[in-house]
Amino acid sequence: MNIFFRFLYEFLSVFFDGIMLMFKGIGKGFYQIANYKDYLTILSSYKDTFEGPEWLLVGLVIALMVIIVGSIIALLVFGINKIIKIGRTRVNQEDLLDEIDNLNNQVNRLMKEKQDIMAMKVSKLGLNPEDEEELEEMLEGEEGEIDASGSRFPKLTVIDQEYRDYKVKTYANNYTLAEIADNFRAFNASQLKLYYDMPLIRSFIAGLSCGKLIILQGISGTGKTSLAYAWGKFVNNDSCIASVEPSWRDKTELLGYFNEFTKKFNESDVLAELYRSGYTDDIHTIVLDEMNIARVEYYFAEMLSILEMPSRDEWIIELVTSGWPDDPKMINNGKLTLSGNLWYIGTINNDDSTFMVTDKVYDRAMPIDINTKVAPFKSREQEAIEINSSYLESLFAQAEKEHPVSSANLKLVSEMDNYVIKHFRVAFGNRILKQLNTFVPVYVACGGDEVEAIDYFVAKKIFRKFEQLNILFIRDEIDPFIAYLNKSFGNGKMKECIEFLEMLKKQT
Repeated sequence: MNIFFRFLYEFLSVFFDGIMLMFKGIGKGFYQIANYKDYLTILSSYKDTFEGPEWLLVGLVIALMVIIVGSIIALLVFGINKIIKIGRTRVNQEDLLDEIDNLNNQVNRLMKEKQDIMAMKVSKLGLNPEDEEELEEMLEGEEGEIDASGSRFPKLTVIDQEYRDYKVKTYANNYTLAEIADNFRAFNASQLKLYYDMPLIRSFIAGLSCGKLIILQGISGTGKTSLAYAWGKFVNNDSCIASVEPSWRDKTELLGYFNEFTKKFNESDVLAELYRSGYTDDIHTIVLDEMNIARVEYYFAEMLSILEMPSRDEWIIELVTSGWPDDPKMINNGKLTLSGNLWYIGTINNDDSTFMVTDKVYDRAMPIDINTKVAPFKSREQEAIEINSSYLESLFAQAEKEHPVSSANLKLVSEMDNYVIKHFRVAFGNRILKQLNTFVPVYVACGGDEVEAIDYFVAKKIFRKFEQLNILFIRDEIDPFIAYLNKSFGNGKMKECIEFLEMLKKQT
């Protein structure tokens, strides 16, 4: 045995002597690098033989050596710091995993306590706590709440439960557009003490027929948000109010987002309203209050594109990248199909705190200006009405058939378009012409005049583009254009257009 220990000692000595020599060699190397006395000795032996240019080269060599040594030291320090940071990161990750494990344990403990409490409650009623169906029915009846904690879309799952036995309601639907306009104005005055003139009400309803987005714009305090709110009250289905915030940058601010940590979708009220509208044939409204306090084309761009799709079967938004088995009923592979019974109403204040709304948004929406206040007036009592969305849309389609824009006025609009192109370099596309052929008939069906409707539409949808021009360059063209409008459509008939052009003149 003694022989083995002697062998082991000699054998390991070779190994450890090698390690010691390696560290000694490294140490001697660093010592030699830092041995400034040797440098000074060599420099002293040559200093008497150096001439001017050679001293310059000596200085460069010394500077180079200093840079090399400094770089070696910096690399060593950087490497050591990197190793320390990696070590700290691993420690932090371990701490985080421990914290997650503790949270999971707490959740499990709380769930067990919840189950124990539920068991105590139902035992008094003679129910078996293990009977989940009876337990859920009892809780729903007692507290009016549904446990959707297991779903990643809890709000939408609750809506599924609320509408599980729902049948689409068909109302009397015996109104005309003129009656709807008159009733809406009377309802505002008698029930809400909100006062609007009839041309504005007609423009609002005609705007609903042009598309799914209306923009109410004007100075603060004229009742823009109130009008949108009142429409929800009038059709007996409260509007969903979404207050836009300056931080909104994409659709997740509007609809919500999937939290990868909790594995839950943070649903917004807007998403809940979108989902709920798919169950009914009622009129649903989402109000985007102060929609231009953030850039509309950022958070609403996808919705604008979807609503432009010719087939409503293509009105699909993607909420998550894939589907789960327990997802809500109307979410298919993470996607939700939008229903046609929902309108968006945006309110806009044009001031220094807001962003300019781009043509992309305006061209797809119907802007309605509210810049004046109407004095209170006496009105008959009018209650809210119940009307199907499909019936309202059928009234819009019927108005297009019964009150198409006359060929004479279409010709005047076409000639005016050529005039505007020639003198102002502004034109409008087929989308705006299609909207005109919808807006005007519905306005007329609401009790308005055809030229009055054309005047309003042209002023808000076409002449609005003049604001982007250099007013100084078109100033001399404004008076001749006003004369042209009076001559073509009748003196003073294009009131809105002329008022807009006069306003442009005042800005020069």
